[in-house]
Amino acid sequence: MDFARFKVLTFDIVGTCIDFEKGVLDAVRRIGGAAAAGLSDDDIFGPYMAGRDLNYGRSSEAFVEVYLHIAKELGLPATLEAARDFQLSVLEWPAFDDSAEALARLRTRFRLVAMTNADRTAYSAYNHRLGLPFNDAVTCDEALCAKPDPRFFDYNRGRQGAFGYAQNEILHVAQSQHHDIGVARELGYTVCWIERRHDQPGYGASPEPKAFTEPDLRLPSLGALADTIFGAP
Repeated sequence: MDFARFKVLTFDIVGTCIDFEKGVLDAVRRIGGAAAAGLSDDDIFGPYMAGRDLNYGRSSEAFVEVYLHIAKELGLPATLEAARDFQLSVLEWPAFDDSAEALARLRTRFRLVAMTNADRTAYSAYNHRLGLPFNDAVTCDEALCAKPDPRFFDYNRGRQGAFGYAQNEILHVAQSQHHDIGVARELGYTVCWIERRHDQPGYGASPEPKAFTEPDLRLPSLGALADTIFGAP
């Protein structure tokens, strides 16, 4: 890939830069205690995704109801205190170990733009956790829709166009085939699939796509992307 033609890198945040799967699993097992001790990752991911589908509001508010759905399905404590604990944990989801350093390196050459289904409140927490690397950000509460809705990409294309950047100067970087890779390719973007689950089976806590989309570039991590562009440090 000729990286010289790109001026902007757009990033999915949750799942690509932020390890939401670890955040969800750790919170459910901590809050659930003994009732969650024997649950596998997939046992938790199924009700989590169903709960999120039913409560797809702002991420800084909706996860109270997401947890209550999980608790009902898995027999976990269903108190309001437990649900609020889970909601607050969303703002504390950890970054992948390579994310902050890789983004700092990439920022030296490219304009970095976050494109996230998180709301502005949650995104602000993640941006600080990542070292404030982004030059710009589009969140679901600003775009008034969420990926994979093509309007989310249209909103950002117009936004970056106002700064003088054309679509063919943008490389979209994401881990979700469902939310990002498929729709971005359909809209004509060049895409880099960060296959965070390359060493694990299935799609984890991300919805399985209706069809697999072959990306323009396929890498296991953001660190690998930075190394591909700059060489290993």
